[in-house]
Amino acid sequence: MDHGQTPWRLEVVKQRRPSAKRHGSETKADAGKRVTLARALSKLGYCSRTQAEKLIADGRVSVGGRRTTDLSRRVDIEADRIAVDGVTVTAEAKIYLMLNKPRGLVTTREDPEGRLTVYSCLGDADARFLSPVGRLDKASEGLLLFTNDTVLAQRLLDPETHLGKIYHVQVDGIFDDAAAARMMEGVSEGGEQLAARVQRLRSGERNSWVEVELQEGRNRQIRRMLDVLGFECLRLVRVSIGEIELGDLPKGAVRPLTETEIEYLRRRTALEA
Repeated sequence: MDHGQTPWRLEVVKQRRPSAKRHGSETKADAGKRVTLARALSKLGYCSRTQAEKLIADGRVSVGGRRTTDLSRRVDIEADRIAVDGVTVTAEAKIYLMLNKPRGLVTTREDPEGRLTVYSCLGDADARFLSPVGRLDKASEGLLLFTNDTVLAQRLLDPETHLGKIYHVQVDGIFDDAAAARMMEGVSEGGEQLAARVQRLRSGERNSWVEVELQEGRNRQIRRMLDVLGFECLRLVRVSIGEIELGDLPKGAVRPLTETEIEYLRRRTALEA
Protein backbone atom coordinates (compact mmCIF):
# COMPACT_ATOMS: atom_id res chain seq x y z
CA MET A 1 0.00 0.00 0.00
CA ASP A 2 1.42 3.34 -1.03
CA HIS A 3 0.18 6.39 0.83
CA GLY A 4 2.85 8.74 -0.43
CA GLN A 5 4.96 8.25 2.67
CA THR A 6 8.74 8.48 2.45
CA PRO A 7 10.56 5.15 2.81
CA TRP A 8 11.21 4.37 6.44
CA ARG A 9 13.51 1.35 6.24
CA LEU A 10 16.99 2.07 7.58
CA GLU A 11 20.15 -0.01 7.85
CA VAL A 12 22.61 0.25 10.71
CA VAL A 13 25.80 -1.83 10.79
CA LYS A 14 26.89 -1.95 14.39
CA GLN A 15 30.62 -2.06 15.05
CA ARG A 16 31.50 -5.10 17.10
CA ARG A 17 34.20 -4.65 19.68
CA PRO A 18 36.87 -7.35 19.77
CA SER A 19 36.62 -9.81 22.62
CA ALA A 20 39.53 -9.69 25.03
CA LYS A 21 38.52 -12.64 27.21
CA ARG A 22 40.02 -16.05 26.80
CA HIS A 23 37.96 -19.15 26.23
CA GLY A 24 36.53 -20.38 29.52
CA SER A 25 37.36 -17.20 31.42
CA GLU A 26 33.95 -15.53 31.36
CA THR A 27 33.46 -13.04 34.17
CA LYS A 28 30.19 -12.29 35.97
CA ALA A 29 29.95 -9.01 34.04
CA ASP A 30 30.37 -10.91 30.76
CA ALA A 31 27.72 -13.43 31.76
CA GLY A 32 25.29 -10.62 32.54
CA LYS A 33 25.53 -9.38 28.95
CA ARG A 34 24.95 -12.77 27.37
CA VAL A 35 21.50 -13.81 26.17
CA THR A 36 20.09 -16.86 24.45
CA LEU A 37 20.72 -17.02 20.72
CA ALA A 38 17.00 -16.68 19.95
CA ARG A 39 16.80 -13.62 22.19
CA ALA A 40 19.85 -12.15 20.44
CA LEU A 41 18.24 -12.46 17.01
CA SER A 42 15.10 -10.81 18.39
CA LYS A 43 17.04 -7.95 20.02
CA LEU A 44 18.94 -7.38 16.77
CA GLY A 45 15.60 -6.87 15.05
CA TYR A 46 16.06 -9.87 12.73
CA CYS A 47 12.90 -11.77 13.69
CA SER A 48 10.71 -12.70 16.62
CA ARG A 49 12.02 -15.05 19.30
CA THR A 50 9.66 -17.80 18.13
CA GLN A 51 10.87 -17.43 14.55
CA ALA A 52 14.47 -17.44 15.77
CA GLU A 53 13.98 -20.69 17.66
CA LYS A 54 12.75 -22.34 14.47
CA LEU A 55 15.73 -21.03 12.49
CA ILE A 56 18.09 -22.41 15.13
CA ALA A 57 16.33 -25.78 15.27
CA ASP A 58 16.53 -26.01 11.47
CA GLY A 59 20.31 -25.52 11.62
CA ARG A 60 20.28 -22.22 9.75
CA VAL A 61 22.05 -20.16 12.44
CA SER A 62 25.77 -20.04 13.15
CA VAL A 63 27.88 -18.38 15.84
CA GLY A 64 31.48 -17.57 15.02
CA GLY A 65 31.18 -19.50 11.77
CA ARG A 66 29.87 -22.70 13.38
CA ARG A 67 26.29 -23.81 12.95
CA THR A 68 24.33 -24.61 16.10
CA THR A 69 20.95 -26.11 16.91
CA ASP A 70 21.34 -25.55 20.65
CA LEU A 71 18.37 -23.42 21.78
CA SER A 72 20.04 -22.83 25.15
CA ARG A 73 23.21 -21.39 23.57
CA ARG A 74 24.05 -17.97 25.03
CA VAL A 75 25.89 -15.28 23.10
CA ASP A 76 27.21 -11.75 23.45
CA ILE A 77 25.42 -9.60 20.87
CA GLU A 78 28.30 -7.14 20.66
CA ALA A 79 31.18 -9.62 20.47
CA ASP A 80 29.86 -12.79 18.78
CA ARG A 81 29.38 -13.02 15.01
CA ILE A 82 25.88 -14.37 14.41
CA ALA A 83 24.75 -15.41 10.94
CA VAL A 84 21.63 -16.86 9.33
CA ASP A 85 22.17 -18.92 6.19
CA GLY A 86 25.73 -17.63 6.14
CA VAL A 87 24.75 -13.95 6.16
CA THR A 88 25.93 -11.97 9.19
CA VAL A 89 23.11 -10.43 11.22
CA THR A 90 23.72 -6.79 12.10
CA ALA A 91 21.67 -4.54 14.35
CA GLU A 92 18.69 -3.04 12.59
CA ALA A 93 17.93 0.63 13.00
CA LYS A 94 15.14 1.17 15.49
CA ILE A 95 11.89 1.78 13.62
CA TYR A 96 8.82 3.46 15.10
CA LEU A 97 5.62 3.67 13.05
CA MET A 98 2.08 4.90 13.50
CA LEU A 99 -0.83 3.25 11.68
CA ASN A 100 -4.38 4.52 11.40
CA LYS A 101 -5.94 1.08 11.70
CA PRO A 102 -9.08 0.57 9.62
CA ARG A 103 -12.02 -1.33 11.01
CA GLY A 104 -12.13 -5.02 10.09
CA LEU A 105 -8.43 -5.87 10.45
CA VAL A 106 -7.11 -8.11 13.21
CA THR A 107 -4.02 -7.09 15.18
CA THR A 108 -1.86 -10.12 14.58
CA ARG A 109 0.91 -11.14 12.22
CA GLU A 110 -0.95 -14.12 10.77
CA ASP A 111 -4.56 -15.17 11.19
CA PRO A 112 -5.54 -18.88 11.05
CA GLU A 113 -9.00 -17.88 9.82
CA GLY A 114 -7.52 -16.06 6.85
CA ARG A 115 -8.77 -12.61 7.87
CA LEU A 116 -6.87 -9.51 6.81
CA THR A 117 -4.38 -8.30 9.40
CA VAL A 118 -2.89 -4.91 10.21
CA TYR A 119 0.28 -6.02 8.39
CA SER A 120 -1.57 -5.64 5.09
CA CYS A 121 -1.29 -1.88 5.65
CA LEU A 122 2.45 -1.81 6.23
CA GLY A 123 3.29 -2.85 2.70
CA ASP A 124 7.06 -3.39 3.12
CA ALA A 125 8.54 -6.87 3.39
CA ASP A 126 10.71 -5.73 6.28
CA ALA A 127 7.58 -5.02 8.34
CA ARG A 128 7.62 -8.70 9.30
CA PHE A 129 10.21 -7.76 11.91
CA LEU A 130 7.98 -5.10 13.47
CA SER A 131 5.47 -5.81 16.21
CA PRO A 132 2.37 -3.85 17.27
CA VAL A 133 2.51 -2.17 20.67
CA GLY A 134 -0.69 -3.43 22.26
CA ARG A 135 -3.80 -4.28 20.30
CA LEU A 136 -6.99 -2.94 18.81
CA ASP A 137 -9.74 -5.49 18.27
CA LYS A 138 -11.15 -6.19 14.82
CA ALA A 139 -14.05 -3.74 15.15
CA SER A 140 -11.89 -0.92 16.55
CA GLU A 141 -10.04 1.76 14.60
CA GLY A 142 -7.36 4.36 15.01
CA LEU A 143 -3.88 4.78 16.43
CA LEU A 144 -1.69 1.69 16.57
CA LEU A 145 2.09 1.83 17.08
CA PHE A 146 4.63 -0.59 15.59
CA THR A 147 8.30 -0.96 16.46
CA ASN A 148 11.24 -3.34 16.56
CA ASP A 149 12.38 -1.70 19.82
CA THR A 150 11.29 -4.50 22.15
CA VAL A 151 12.48 -2.72 25.30
CA LEU A 152 10.44 0.40 24.61
CA ALA A 153 7.40 -1.68 23.61
CA GLN A 154 7.51 -3.60 26.89
CA ARG A 155 7.80 -0.38 28.89
CA LEU A 156 4.84 1.15 27.06
CA LEU A 157 2.72 -1.89 27.88
CA ASP A 158 3.70 -1.82 31.55
CA PRO A 159 0.75 -0.50 33.65
CA GLU A 160 3.24 1.47 35.75
CA THR A 161 3.96 3.70 32.75
CA HIS A 162 0.49 5.26 33.14
CA LEU A 163 0.38 6.44 29.54
CA GLY A 164 -3.28 7.32 29.03
CA LYS A 165 -5.06 6.26 25.86
CA ILE A 166 -7.95 8.34 24.52
CA TYR A 167 -10.78 6.97 22.40
CA HIS A 168 -13.65 8.64 20.57
CA VAL A 169 -16.66 6.39 20.82
CA GLN A 170 -20.01 6.52 19.04
CA VAL A 171 -22.85 4.91 20.98
CA ASP A 172 -26.41 4.06 20.04
CA GLY A 173 -28.61 6.31 22.16
CA ILE A 174 -28.30 9.54 24.13
CA PHE A 175 -25.35 9.39 26.51
CA ASP A 176 -26.31 11.70 29.35
CA ASP A 177 -24.55 12.96 32.48
CA ALA A 178 -25.85 10.04 34.53
CA ALA A 179 -24.27 7.52 32.17
CA ALA A 180 -20.99 9.43 32.25
CA ALA A 181 -21.03 9.49 36.04
CA ARG A 182 -21.59 5.73 36.22
CA MET A 183 -18.66 5.03 33.91
CA MET A 184 -16.37 7.26 35.97
CA GLU A 185 -17.53 5.73 39.25
CA GLY A 186 -16.97 2.26 37.83
CA VAL A 187 -19.12 -0.71 36.86
CA SER A 188 -18.75 -4.39 37.68
CA GLU A 189 -18.51 -6.78 34.74
CA GLY A 190 -17.08 -10.28 34.46
CA GLY A 191 -15.75 -10.17 37.99
CA GLU A 192 -13.80 -6.96 37.33
CA GLN A 193 -14.41 -3.40 38.49
CA LEU A 194 -14.01 -1.17 35.45
CA ALA A 195 -13.79 2.62 35.39
CA ALA A 196 -12.76 5.30 32.92
CA ARG A 197 -12.67 9.08 32.50
CA VAL A 198 -15.53 10.12 30.21
CA GLN A 199 -16.47 13.36 28.49
CA ARG A 200 -19.47 13.90 26.23
CA LEU A 201 -18.56 15.31 22.83
CA ARG A 202 -21.83 15.68 20.93
CA SER A 203 -25.25 14.07 20.59
CA GLY A 204 -27.74 13.67 17.79
CA GLU A 205 -31.29 12.40 17.83
CA ARG A 206 -30.29 8.75 17.90
CA ASN A 207 -26.67 8.48 18.94
CA SER A 208 -23.86 10.21 20.80
CA TRP A 209 -20.08 10.63 20.62
CA VAL A 210 -18.10 10.46 23.85
CA GLU A 211 -14.41 10.68 24.70
CA VAL A 212 -13.08 7.93 26.94
CA GLU A 213 -9.65 7.87 28.56
CA LEU A 214 -8.14 4.66 29.88
CA GLN A 215 -5.04 4.51 32.05
CA GLU A 216 -4.92 0.72 32.12
CA GLY A 217 -7.08 -0.89 29.47
CA ARG A 218 -8.59 -4.31 30.16
CA ASN A 219 -9.74 -6.60 27.36
CA ARG A 220 -12.58 -4.89 25.43
CA GLN A 221 -13.07 -2.64 28.46
CA ILE A 222 -15.00 0.20 26.83
CA ARG A 223 -17.40 -2.10 25.01
CA ARG A 224 -17.99 -4.11 28.19
CA MET A 225 -18.70 -0.99 30.24
CA LEU A 226 -21.10 0.39 27.66
CA ASP A 227 -22.90 -2.95 27.49
CA VAL A 228 -23.48 -2.87 31.26
CA LEU A 229 -24.98 0.62 30.88
CA GLY A 230 -27.25 -0.53 28.06
CA PHE A 231 -25.44 1.17 25.17
CA GLU A 232 -24.32 -0.40 21.91
CA CYS A 233 -20.88 0.66 20.72
CA LEU A 234 -21.19 1.72 17.07
CA ARG A 235 -17.63 2.95 16.51
CA LEU A 236 -14.49 3.02 18.63
CA VAL A 237 -11.50 5.06 17.45
CA ARG A 238 -8.27 5.44 19.41
CA VAL A 239 -7.06 9.00 18.83
CA SER A 240 -4.04 9.30 21.12
CA ILE A 241 -1.54 7.48 23.30
CA GLY A 242 -0.22 9.98 25.80
CA GLU A 243 0.84 12.98 23.70
CA ILE A 244 1.14 10.91 20.51
CA GLU A 245 -1.89 11.92 18.44
CA LEU A 246 -3.45 10.27 15.41
CA GLY A 247 -4.14 13.67 13.87
CA ASP A 248 -5.19 13.71 10.22
CA LEU A 249 -3.37 10.54 9.17
CA PRO A 250 -5.63 8.89 6.54
CA LYS A 251 -7.28 5.59 7.38
CA GLY A 252 -4.99 2.70 6.51
CA ALA A 253 -1.96 4.99 6.17
CA VAL A 254 1.37 4.64 7.97
CA ARG A 255 3.96 7.24 8.95
CA PRO A 256 7.19 7.20 10.97
CA LEU A 257 7.09 8.81 14.38
CA THR A 258 8.97 12.08 14.59
CA GLU A 259 12.12 12.44 16.68
CA THR A 260 10.12 14.54 19.14
CA GLU A 261 7.50 11.79 19.49
CA ILE A 262 10.16 9.11 19.99
CA GLU A 263 11.95 11.19 22.61
CA TYR A 264 8.64 11.72 24.40
CA LEU A 265 7.96 7.96 24.57
CA ARG A 266 11.48 7.26 25.79
CA ARG A 267 11.18 9.98 28.43
CA ARG A 268 7.82 8.68 29.66
CA THR A 269 9.22 5.16 29.93
CA ALA A 270 12.48 6.28 31.59
CA LEU A 271 14.56 5.32 28.55
CA GLU A 272 16.17 8.68 27.82
CA ALA A 273 19.30 8.41 25.75
